Amino acid sequence: MSYIDTFYRRTIADNYAFPASSGTTECDTCIIGGGLAGITTALQLVRAGQAVVILEARRIGWGASGRNGGIVSPGYANGGDAIERAVGTENARKLHALSIEGMRFLRDTIDELTITSAAPTPGIMSVLRYNNGESLRSRADYLQREFDYSVEYMSRDQVQGVLRSERYFQGLRDPQAFHIHPLNYLRALAQEIERLGGRIFEGSPALSVDLGGAEKVVRTARGEIKARRIVVTTGGYTAGLIPKIKRSFLPIATYVMMTEQAPDLIHQAIATTDAVSDNRRAGDYYRVVEDGKRLLWGGRITTKAASSAALAKELRREMVSTYPQLADLKIETSWSGLMSYARHLMPQIGQLRPDVWYCTAFGGHGLNTTAIGGKVIAEAILGQSDRYELFKPFGLVWAGGPVGLSVAQLTYWKLQAQDWWRERSST
Repeated sequence: MSYIDTFYRRTIADNYAFPASSGTTECDTCIIGGGLAGITTALQLVRAGQAVVILEARRIGWGASGRNGGIVSPGYANGGDAIERAVGTENARKLHALSIEGMRFLRDTIDELTITSAAPTPGIMSVLRYNNGESLRSRADYLQREFDYSVEYMSRDQVQGVLRSERYFQGLRDPQAFHIHPLNYLRALAQEIERLGGRIFEGSPALSVDLGGAEKVVRTARGEIKARRIVVTTGGYTAGLIPKIKRSFLPIATYVMMTEQAPDLIHQAIATTDAVSDNRRAGDYYRVVEDGKRLLWGGRITTKAASSAALAKELRREMVSTYPQLADLKIETSWSGLMSYARHLMPQIGQLRPDVWYCTAFGGHGLNTTAIGGKVIAEAILGQSDRYELFKPFGLVWAGGPVGLSVAQLTYWKLQAQDWWRERSST
């Protein structure tokens, strides 16, 4: 199975294919899912000398892991205040520190393995679409005081000096955060896992699993994996292999478009290599790619699969309403991907039963949280730490099924209306 048509597939560094599973393979740990979480977990385990097998139903990074906006920054899908209400001040602080660690782990991995094809580019700007600079100053002070983490406050004039749009007010620039080519990053890690002795099987969906004994057995169409333990790291495309995991999150679609080459026109509007996101719930995020030749723009969510071309028209209208000077900029391709969201908007990281682990539901903040999720699961398996227990309050709660999807869509529309009114009040 090939990758869908995205900017990342068009600029893939190599198209090396891993074989399909056949016969019987024995290992210490079998990881089901070859996305960001599974690959990170596997890398840590093989580095520690474990025999690891990854089963991927399609291709490494085929789902949202290889289709996302490529932005790597601290934080979670849920807000800091909500997290603090759930776990208390100290554990909320520890969780945020983990998200910073995940971001730095990813950056360090790129440097250690010299993954030039990931094209890491520093700088993320988070901008307001209404006037409230004091909230950003307070946030910057908090990050510096609590985490020794420096971000740069930007006045409206500074923001509009590089983002030539009347829609934006103040912003925070994070010079430590960065953006990457996620598919090339994933594929480079997969090849490192194989180099260290790990086994990766593509085109090998797990069809059944026997978790009852000390030896776990996962069956594919032409083979079986016998392992001491299982780690489930599937996301928005999860099938019903383990019903409790599938029922615990909702598949939510998000959309991305890529423009034609027009570097001079794009630079008239966006004079920065920083990635940009706005403060709205499921707001816009975008960045220039290919040395400024193209613009990659994402946003919108739906709870039912929709035409990516139709949603790209909405994204384009949003782009032009933000930057009228880009009215003549054409869209070359668009795509979508299914993310997994839990009801509590936090990653689900933990142990289902002895030697059966899960690491999923990253809800649009996957590049840093999958990194730390995979790392803490590997630490637990290796007996190095119990840091995964920080996520215990955010367990496998039922997401509500079809009703949950309807509620999620209604909530999104409500938040859009609130965003619209807040922006209107600032004009």
